[in-house]
Amino acid sequence: MRPAPLAIAGLIGALSGSPLPACAQSASTTVSRTTLSQTQASSDSALDERQAHDWGLRTDEWTRYRALMQGPLGTYSPNLDPLTALGIEARNDDERNHYAALQAQAESRRVDKMLAYQRAYDAAWQRLFPGQLRVSLPDAQAQNTGNVGSGRLAVFVKPDCSACAQRVQQLQASSASFDLYLVGSQQDDERIRQWARQAGIDPARVRAATITLNHDAGRWLSLGLPGELPAVVQEVNGQWQRR
Repeated sequence: MRPAPLAIAGLIGALSGSPLPACAQSASTTVSRTTLSQTQASSDSALDERQAHDWGLRTDEWTRYRALMQGPLGTYSPNLDPLTALGIEARNDDERNHYAALQAQAESRRVDKMLAYQRAYDAAWQRLFPGQLRVSLPDAQAQNTGNVGSGRLAVFVKPDCSACAQRVQQLQASSASFDLYLVGSQQDDERIRQWARQAGIDPARVRAATITLNHDAGRWLSLGLPGELPAVVQEVNGQWQRR
């Protein structure tokens, strides 16, 4: 059997040290590109499967989510998670209820993990820095603002505000539990501690978490409530109201 012309060209090129003919180079390049494309497709498919599994979805549901995010939904709400996106664009009540249940379960697991870590963080802080006021972790701050419907008071204050300090002292004297947010803290923990010390906040109340110290991080503006600081607010029937 006679070798194919391409094999002969490759053999001659290898023996002579000469470059392969253009047809041989083109064939080799095509094979390389095809192999690379197949490898990339396999990698993308494996990634899609892992991501779908992480959200409790089938791969076809994940594919639909990606398609939705490339349309108007993704344009107007680019940061939607898969369960929310699929729930919003549900095609019937069964789908909507299915994704709502998945999201409730996922949120419950997330909150459990966050609270477990907050407890570990609190214990570590008490062990390592027993004399310092503890500032809550950012995820815990989100829970403190009532996202889980706790009904707990949130108190927004600002630096150099005597009325703010007076309002906090009144709440503390009434034995109320509340989450304090310092607007404009610039994520500086020591700035919050200094404000709390000047306002006379009882360190024991902070250690017991009946009072928490938090960075505002734009939360006050996001509530869209009128009036000046200080502001004592509470979530009532899903709506934030001043008290």
